[in-house]
Amino acid sequence: MGNSESSSSSSSADPRFKSACRAFTQKELEDLKSLFVSLAAKSQSDNPHYITPPVFKEYIGAGGPLGDRMFDLVTQKRKDQKLTFQDLVIAKGTYEKGTKDDIEEFIYQLLDVYGDGVVGRSDVERVLATMLNSICSENCSESRSGSEQECVDIFLNAANFKKDVSDKAESSLSFEDFRRWCALLPSVRKFLGSLLMPPDSGSQVPKLVDGESIDPNLVLMRKQYAWLIGGALSHELSEWKLLYHSAVHGQSFNTFLGKMSDDGPSVLVIKDREGCIYGGYASQPWEKHGDFYGDLKSFLFQLYPKASIFRPTGANHNMQWCAVNFSSESIPNGIGFGGRVNHFGLFISANFDKGHTFECTTFGSPCLSKTNYIYPEVIECWGIVPRGAQQDRSEAIRGTVLERFKEDRHMLNLVGLANSSD
Repeated sequence: MGNSESSSSSSSADPRFKSACRAFTQKELEDLKSLFVSLAAKSQSDNPHYITPPVFKEYIGAGGPLGDRMFDLVTQKRKDQKLTFQDLVIAKGTYEKGTKDDIEEFIYQLLDVYGDGVVGRSDVERVLATMLNSICSENCSESRSGSEQECVDIFLNAANFKKDVSDKAESSLSFEDFRRWCALLPSVRKFLGSLLMPPDSGSQVPKLVDGESIDPNLVLMRKQYAWLIGGALSHELSEWKLLYHSAVHGQSFNTFLGKMSDDGPSVLVIKDREGCIYGGYASQPWEKHGDFYGDLKSFLFQLYPKASIFRPTGANHNMQWCAVNFSSESIPNGIGFGGRVNHFGLFISANFDKGHTFECTTFGSPCLSKTNYIYPEVIECWGIVPRGAQQDRSEAIRGTVLERFKEDRHMLNLVGLANSSD
């Protein structure tokens, strides 16, 4: 009993707790207390002053080694299986209110699931397996997901593991290389950086809609790919609709443009003869232009055998390219992203049978395939419908109709016919 009181007194006097409290408003602290009381009650322990591991892992939505490691860090590695209110405030003070460096250091430690002070390849592999299992379980009815190990590998391949000078047989990930890895995989950073935050009502994976009958085995897009690409988008995810697929609609540039009936953003995905899968996010519609166009929301990506996102660097504004029926060699017909004319970051010719991909300063991207000159086997394009966009669009159309009605009525008034039926 005395030890318990002493421990409580020590915790309340912990300078880290006092410092963390100052990062929150009084209302936020009250909300944290309510959350703690609720989770402690669910723990059904003899002592209502702590949260048990199973309840905590259910709250953060991460089980397995990732959930265990998070519990260990939040409880300051005491190994007593008891998470106190002070633990919760201190952890959230760092995880949510800390500096960028504080937060990334916390997340880096989170990857060390074996707790040996080294973030090894096997640590990251176990974390990724837990993450992807959580992502894929969001919509259990959807079957479009690849094998777990294959998906884990494409994310691992984006990391720069190195052998250090120690005798450890396994390669490891330094803190700086971890930060570079997170820049290439914003979805991973977003997932690991939001575990302690209030659950988001929206899905982390968009709903993939084929639009018409198609063999799922022909579709390149997987849930894990959509999750990766979606993590780089600023708007909430809702629905992605398959607008064009070369196996269904034919390998035709004109058909492709005809299918781009929606004026919203889209995701272009290509699989070439080398088996590589990559593409680009087009923030603007695919429309005929004689020069580069678009904005800084566009980006390039790799999906297989390595997953990476390449965002604009600001070096130039050569984002999108869509040239149709030009006769000049200085304006090559086809679609593309970044780089410069005839040396694009990614380009598919108007025949849709060949193209190229070069290292590109626009997005800081490498050659996206094994060779610079590519021969597409499959091309598909997904239209993106952000959450709330459909309602906004219908309201805009309604507003346009009303404005037209007012204009028509004004014109009738000018000729004295507006009230002829009165």
